[in-house]
Amino acid sequence: MTFACKTLRPLLAATGLALLGLTAQAADLPGKGITVQPLKSSIAEETFQTLLVMKALQKLGYEVQPIKEVEYPTAHIAIANGDATFMADHWNPLHADYYKNAGGDAKLYRKGIFSANAAQGYLIDKKTADQYKITNIAQFKDPKIAALFDSNGDGKADLTGCNPGWGCEAVIEHQLDAYQLRGTVTHNQGSYSALIADTITRYRAGKPVFYYTWTPYWVSNELKPGKDVVWLEVPFSSLPGEQKGMDTKLPNDKNYGFVVNNQQIVANKAWAEKNPAAARLFEVMQLSVADINAQNHLMSQGQNKNADIERHANGWIAAHRKTFDGWIEQALAAAR
Repeated sequence: MTFACKTLRPLLAATGLALLGLTAQAADLPGKGITVQPLKSSIAEETFQTLLVMKALQKLGYEVQPIKEVEYPTAHIAIANGDATFMADHWNPLHADYYKNAGGDAKLYRKGIFSANAAQGYLIDKKTADQYKITNIAQFKDPKIAALFDSNGDGKADLTGCNPGWGCEAVIEHQLDAYQLRGTVTHNQGSYSALIADTITRYRAGKPVFYYTWTPYWVSNELKPGKDVVWLEVPFSSLPGEQKGMDTKLPNDKNYGFVVNNQQIVANKAWAEKNPAAARLFEVMQLSVADINAQNHLMSQGQNKNADIERHANGWIAAHRKTFDGWIEQALAAAR
């Protein structure tokens, strides 16, 4: 049974949020009287995984404040400075520069992998790819190829790209220079959710589309790679900053221009050292890309209000009770 189906099952009162087999009283919980401030970016789809961490912290007795939205560079600095406690969507190595600039391991805590194997890159619609035999972004140096993806009449390909301040923005901007695409490609930036919605509308109207996206995210449920769209390769590996020199070629010999990332929970190091239960929780929590994709897809279908996401998180916990309780048990053991 898929996660999406499981979330639709009525939740039994017996499961609730009570931990099975745990007898610790609220007064004995390690987080009693300690406030936690979670952060996330403006991506609404990050709420689900952040909420799961928050609910686990609450089971440990922590007083968890509502999420504050801050873009990634500022979030890393705020956590390093102690102005916030954690974020659940640190991409490694995509956010390597933000991590380093905020003080790195001296000020930040990151252990374990919350969600592994996050892919990203450039895609175009399969119809145009097949018709013009487009497989590599280097082909966009040809003005005739680029013009196929022109949506505003200036003759240049329009790339649906990244919000200012996101890690992917730095990579795209770097690669436009590295692959000599400045003269033929426009990197369209703004609100990614609005831009990608327009891109999907163009696709449904039968028009060529050219966009950046990542997984886990709902876009690949709407425009399925291999069926509706295809990944573009890059001519060679080229990344900026702390990622410089990294090979982006995948085990299947494809090179989509980005390193496969792991998402990690990043917290203030001093706070983590004083709170071994929370630190252990951050280390052991794991969530599959498939589960995040499934929840994100529900959001794209209209289940995107706070109450919906709360229901999705509770549904995931109920469907994975043994796993969730195991995280809490390990965290409590670390505090003893």
